[in-house]
Amino acid sequence: MLKKIKRTILLVDDDPDYIFQMRSTIQEMGFEVITAETQKEAENIIDRIKPDLAILDLMMESQDTGFILCHKVKNKYPEVPIIIASAVTAETGMIFDVNTQDDQDWIKADLFLDKGIRNDQLHKEINKLLKI
Repeated sequence: MLKKIKRTILLVDDDPDYIFQMRSTIQEMGFEVITAETQKEAENIIDRIKPDLAILDLMMESQDTGFILCHKVKNKYPEVPIIIASAVTAETGMIFDVNTQDDQDWIKADLFLDKGIRNDQLHKEINKLLKI
């Protein structure tokens, strides 16, 4: 019997509590999870490992850390889907979306989610992006 290889998800956020909660949730969905709490840590990981999908916070060390990481992941692994999960709208009132080609071209993410997404919805979006 062949063992199914688990897909790997890179989770990057500067909030250790959020990482703990999300890691558990995503592992329960059947995925391997690699985590990073800083841009530098995330860059070191993507230099060594190609994740199957990345979930990135937007505002970490700087207001645009998530965008910078999106560009770095997509430059190295153009086919890896990226979700930006952020509380930026709640915190700043700024709204980002990736519904248009122009937005996708500069943001480089495949999906933008507000933090607080339900687990079943997150699972559905991950499966859709991974074409499972």
